[in-house]
Amino acid sequence: MSTDKTVAYEVAVPVGGAPDVVFVGVGAIGLPMATRLKLGGHRITAVDPFPTARAKAEDTGLSTAASILEVLPFSGVVVVMVATAAQLSELVTTALGVGAVLPDQTWIVMSTVGPDAVRIEAGRLSAAGARVLDVPVTGGVARASTGELTLFASGDRDVIEEERQLLGCLGTVRVVGTAIGEGQSVKVVNQHLCSIHIVAAAEALALAARLGLDPGAVLDLVSSGAGGSWMLNDRGPRMLEDTDVTVTSTIGIFVKDSNLVATAADQLGADIPLLRAAQERYTRAVELGLERRDDSRVIETYQVEATARSDAGER
Repeated sequence: MSTDKTVAYEVAVPVGGAPDVVFVGVGAIGLPMATRLKLGGHRITAVDPFPTARAKAEDTGLSTAASILEVLPFSGVVVVMVATAAQLSELVTTALGVGAVLPDQTWIVMSTVGPDAVRIEAGRLSAAGARVLDVPVTGGVARASTGELTLFASGDRDVIEEERQLLGCLGTVRVVGTAIGEGQSVKVVNQHLCSIHIVAAAEALALAARLGLDPGAVLDLVSSGAGGSWMLNDRGPRMLEDTDVTVTSTIGIFVKDSNLVATAADQLGADIPLLRAAQERYTRAVELGLERRDDSRVIETYQVEATARSDAGER
């Protein structure tokens, strides 16, 4: 995003007047979240640099902009659902660079960026007068679409209460603390479990195939038992499909998230051998060219190994 103050933009204004929410990042999970806010009565301008993402947002009736510069200066709520800490930093730098971070703005960071990144960017925004909440989410595209996400909210309690209606459009608000970074810390734990559970599901279904079983039948048999998990039930069916299965969360996202978990653990000297094993699988999937594929395709790392063993005459 450019920070050149001389750049001219056509201001994006949603139907019904000026927006009360600018939603930055309308990808696979961001778009249904923005749509839920619109259904909740909010006037939304969806910001995304990718034309395809903007086109999909416009198809749902949202007004769009390619850059936050198109909607600044702006008095209201900025919801941030970008993919990485670097994108969050660039967004904040852009807003600060044109003097458009205002005392009457509330920034709600819902991306998974890690505790350190959200503290740094919240500090920059707060110094300019904005209010900041740290509210990462979990639940995936399906629950984003139905407004059933879980929100790990941290920050000033009064600000959380002021924004509770907006947050409630997206799901269940779980207040985890008053310090910025506590929401991200809970999300680190959540992503530790998610990273491992996806790989565990892939490994189990790949094992079923090696045992000569029908993985689909096994999935049906075990998913409701003690060995079942949310990730097995959600990703398992997609693991039974092929490489071109619809993408709801990419391998690349879990490379990023497992790295966030590993970094947090390393800073504390915490031992996380299961996470590191899962991390190796996501890295292997990237090496196979699957970075932009659905995260369920991590199962292909096992399938490739099984094929190699078969070709070598091994069991």
